[in-house]
Amino acid sequence: MALGSVGMELQQMRYVVAVAETGGFTRAAERCHVVQSALSHQIARLEKELGARLFDRTSRSVRLTAAGEAFVPVARQALEAAERARAEVAAATGEVRGRLAVGAITTVAAVDLARELGAFRTRCPQVRISLQTDMSDELIEQVRQGVLDVAFVGLVPAARTVGVREKELGRGELVAVVPPGHPLAGREWTTLSRMARETFVDFTAGSAARRQRDDAFRAAGLTSEVAFEVTTVEFLAKLVRAGLGVGMVPEAIASELAGLHIVRVRPAPERTERVVWSGLGPSPAAVAFLAGLGVEVS
Repeated sequence: MALGSVGMELQQMRYVVAVAETGGFTRAAERCHVVQSALSHQIARLEKELGARLFDRTSRSVRLTAAGEAFVPVARQALEAAERARAEVAAATGEVRGRLAVGAITTVAAVDLARELGAFRTRCPQVRISLQTDMSDELIEQVRQGVLDVAFVGLVPAARTVGVREKELGRGELVAVVPPGHPLAGREWTTLSRMARETFVDFTAGSAARRQRDDAFRAAGLTSEVAFEVTTVEFLAKLVRAGLGVGMVPEAIASELAGLHIVRVRPAPERTERVVWSGLGPSPAAVAFLAGLGVEVS
């Protein structure tokens, strides 16, 4: 691209990514703190240099063209590389800057994530922090792709991750949660074979959260009926409270679910909580954050 400067190239890429992510030129301009006409002009200049339109525009929508679909991932990588370069230079002078994109499952219990993020912001006020929640497999993939810097996930003990580095933060058991009036509500513990007679509210099939229970049932030669699939522990608890089924969640989380009875299960499904980061090397901000958790990345 024969553009005026590297800075201008990055700005144009930033505008294109903003339009792709927000779905419109007006919202993208608001995100980038520029007037829409300036943003549109720079994208038009970039399209002219590329010799291809990046967006199909109608009165109601803005969609990426095939060329746009190819361009946006590369633009994101270029922007991330430029930001990483600035952060590395700042780190060399003793200042931690840049971004820290964190992902977490909703059942993280091994660390007080809110407290840790707050402490990190105090230590490194120049770092832009973001947080998103998702299922473990999706979070690990986003770390692998560089979308996230760090993620807190829950996996069965035997699970192996690929393309990322990790440290185990804790290990625990799953317990059953049942609604008031359920036959198991007054019991302290039950067997896995007894639980197999129940209808379950559980996480989506194939997810790491689901495998924690499925693997234990499979190892015991048992099967179970899952009638309701969810993606958050809050919705799982809501459906269990409504009497639609029973659930199994980490013991550390179960005590936070008001209105449900906790029943220990033997043999108990197990899970490990882990923090994962890029296998290609964490950013200075990620290094500083992980150090605050007592995790060495060297």
